[in-house]
Amino acid sequence: MASAGQANPGLSRTVDEWQAEADAHEQAGRLEEAEQILAQILAAMPDYAPALHQAALLSHRRKRPAEALARLERAIRAAPDQPIFHRNICELYRGQSQLDAAVAHGRRAVELAPDDAGANYNLGVIHYDRMEIDAAIAYARRALALDPAMAPAHFELAEALLLDGQFAEGWREYEWRFSLPNSARLLPHADKPQWDGAPMPGGTLLLIGDQGFGDTIQFCRYIPQVARLCPNLIMACSSEMQPIVLQQGGITGYFDRWEHVPAFDAYCPLSGLPRLFGTDLGSIPAPVPYVRAEPAKVARWRARLAELVPGGFRAVGLAWAGRPTHGNDFNRSMSLQALAPLGRLERTALVSLQIGPAMAQVAEYYGPAPLINLGAEIADFTDTMAILEVLDHVVAVDTSIVHLAGAMGRPVCVLLPFAPDWRWLRDRGDSPWYPSLELFRQPASAAWAEPVARVAERLSGLIQGGRAAD
Repeated sequence: MASAGQANPGLSRTVDEWQAEADAHEQAGRLEEAEQILAQILAAMPDYAPALHQAALLSHRRKRPAEALARLERAIRAAPDQPIFHRNICELYRGQSQLDAAVAHGRRAVELAPDDAGANYNLGVIHYDRMEIDAAIAYARRALALDPAMAPAHFELAEALLLDGQFAEGWREYEWRFSLPNSARLLPHADKPQWDGAPMPGGTLLLIGDQGFGDTIQFCRYIPQVARLCPNLIMACSSEMQPIVLQQGGITGYFDRWEHVPAFDAYCPLSGLPRLFGTDLGSIPAPVPYVRAEPAKVARWRARLAELVPGGFRAVGLAWAGRPTHGNDFNRSMSLQALAPLGRLERTALVSLQIGPAMAQVAEYYGPAPLINLGAEIADFTDTMAILEVLDHVVAVDTSIVHLAGAMGRPVCVLLPFAPDWRWLRDRGDSPWYPSLELFRQPASAAWAEPVARVAERLSGLIQGGRAAD
């Protein structure tokens, strides 16, 4: 085989030149052109490891996971001691929930390059996914010892510490979320200080809804505490959250566009409040319910469901998928088909609260229990709140519906992945954030059958209890 800088009989230029051109095409988004050049290199040099590695990364970018894995495995067979190959393939295997293979390659990457902060960080992420939290924390710390400014390692350490209930250090590390690559700017300008938690009797504080809907619902419970310290409190947040956030009281102005935000003296991200208030497992503010539905909408939806749900049936709401663009959606979401045991519950009507692309799965449902699809009728969160108030129970994966129902004090069975988001903690069937929730966890990655069966058993028991009460 020719070396990288040499011409090959099958190629008119050096391999380095061909690879550089392929890389330029890929960086410019011309993926097909990059693929064609790499195909020429590999046709002439089938076992040339650098080209196989480059081709694998291209396959990953083109969302062809099987092809990416096959190419990178070939590269490793050709050059088994290249740490970057092992480091990258462990991420590919992680994306396919093949965690045993992922951790094996992650360990090999660290063996080959123990001083590579990226390899240690990647291995820590795999250990988190395997719920080996002590190891996840250790490798995140090792990565930071090698590269103290590595924001992803700080954030990974934060998530592992918070999942483990080590809130004090976890909240501090959580502040690194704003330094992650490609993270959105918190403010369009940075000429004001971040609030330190001290009283501001004469100044104006801007609270920023800095994360998703679920996070905003979870952390808006702190707003009354902030308002007691800062009477002139304004809020910058999405318009969708307004009917929820304004229920907390103490907000003097709400803005969903930066150009409308008036002058302020300091700012604070909403998700930074647990740190400022020193929240630990014993001091989570939980005056549930702290969100309530509009009575007029509750009456309307109660009448609507009375038309749709057979008499004497319990109404159980379902949400089986989150936002597809969420970085962890492959892990937290499931299919409607996976909830088939709920379709066999007696005297039960299933009510789909699902919105987005996954709503189309309703057309494939054939269970005995009736399935009522409300997704297309839900205009905003005021509708969702009213429906949640009327339903007897909710079954959902980790989405904003879980947070909303929890904030309302409504009963929810939450289906969690094996490695859940940090807020659900470890080895618990309840949540200190939302007392009305029951947590049902996967026993292994991608294994939904067992928690779904336990939810079905739980709901069946409630139905039988309802019969006895009748």
